[in-house]
Amino acid sequence: MKTQSISRLENYAGMKEIKIADFIISDSSPCFIIAELSANHNGSLERALATIKQAKRAGANAIKLQTYTADTITLDVRTDDFKVKQGTIWDGKYLYDLYKEAYTPWEWHEELFDAARKEGLVCFSSPFDKTAVDFLEKLETPAYKIASFEITDIPLIEYVASKAKPVIISTGIAEEEDIRLALEACKRMGNDQIILLKCTSSYPAPLEEANLVMVKDLADRYKVFTGLSDHTMGSIAPVVARVFGAKVLEKHFTIDRAEGGPDSSFSMNPDEFNLMVNAVRDAEKSIGIIDYNLTEGQLKGKQFSRSLYAVTDINIGDEITELNVRSVRPGFGMHPKHYKEVLGKKSVKKYKKGDRFSG
Repeated sequence: MKTQSISRLENYAGMKEIKIADFIISDSSPCFIIAELSANHNGSLERALATIKQAKRAGANAIKLQTYTADTITLDVRTDDFKVKQGTIWDGKYLYDLYKEAYTPWEWHEELFDAARKEGLVCFSSPFDKTAVDFLEKLETPAYKIASFEITDIPLIEYVASKAKPVIISTGIAEEEDIRLALEACKRMGNDQIILLKCTSSYPAPLEEANLVMVKDLADRYKVFTGLSDHTMGSIAPVVARVFGAKVLEKHFTIDRAEGGPDSSFSMNPDEFNLMVNAVRDAEKSIGIIDYNLTEGQLKGKQFSRSLYAVTDINIGDEITELNVRSVRPGFGMHPKHYKEVLGKKSVKKYKKGDRFSG
């Protein structure tokens, strides 16, 4: 059964394009760059609104929220199971307390969506239960993001996919089986608008664990658009991911890391984010297309290539030898591929030293 399921996914032709609000994601489109607000509002609506404006100025295409409450994502239980102890920056906290501190109040969402749209940013969110999906539907979210730790929540993925909107799925904790099940959940709901994000679920993530070659492998293996949800520091990983074919990039974004917050330590400030955006856009310019035709500049440059020239005076009837014809720069004479063909033949023309050889 598993083999059949994987085969079905590999035979899937993939999408030609995915539309998120007014942004088109396709093989030829620029990268869709998301600024993740996460908990970087630090409990202040004013800060959240200011962050949206800064994200626009920094070059983001979208701002992403997270839609949950402590009660919708975990339980208020004080046992060892519910205490963070996995070697993270949040170790020692109980899950309920962490999410109570970090969540984005639902009563802010409408104002945040409106503010983003006024700035020309796409605004969408990661829901963490069905009530969040229903809430986001009322706000006319143009897409959904499945967070890394929710990739195993198949009922949630099915419910999200049933809304017939693009589904962006992070794979930070996913094994192949998890990815397959998540994709099949979307397909069961008739939704093939899927984007898989390579993600390393460490905060911050070491660059040596980024494993960015997976961006291309995920696209080739599952025939979907892919991207990167990045928790490394700096711009190197996003740029490399773009070269490997990433069509979506996501980075946590904060106005000022020094002001703290649950996610601030691995978030980019506006200047850093802008540098990353510019680096990614420059990378896109350099990637180009597969084309063996020469540009006008390259054609001019070809004049400096090699061709056959007379290196001594040659009279009619003289034998063509290595002593009187050579392959030299520039490239206005006969192509060097004919060099061996003409050696030993009698010249039918008179040449002076430096004349282009033409046979």
